Amino acid sequence: MLIVLWAGSLWSLLWVAGILFRLQSDRHVAGLIAARLFSIETYLGVSVAVIALLSAHRRTFVWGYLAALLLAINEWLLKPFMVLAGENGAAAGLSFASWHAVSAGIYLLACCALLLLIWLQSVHIQFAKNR
Repeated sequence: MLIVLWAGSLWSLLWVAGILFRLQSDRHVAGLIAARLFSIETYLGVSVAVIALLSAHRRTFVWGYLAALLLAINEWLLKPFMVLAGENGAAAGLSFASWHAVSAGIYLLACCALLLLIWLQSVHIQFAKNR
């Protein structure tokens, strides 16, 4: 159940961020709020991964670990470059828009990893029922 809730929060943040940018006339403020929400998602994901590590089913959570890792990469490796690019026009040779595109792609990969995890677990449950 925790995995499904986490996946739902990841996917729902995509449309929440979109609505935020439509409703908030100041794009900078909208960006700050969205960045904070994505940070919260990262901490949530890392927390779920730690809980999974402590559970008996830790070996079946591989795609969840990947999702948490991707979120962590976004938060702690890419976000500083995005901030620099936003302040200076570019960072490490890439514009803010380029860093944002890379970050969005990584976030979508994390979302897809959780979908795959949920699907694989449902297949596993169905297989176990039919045995």
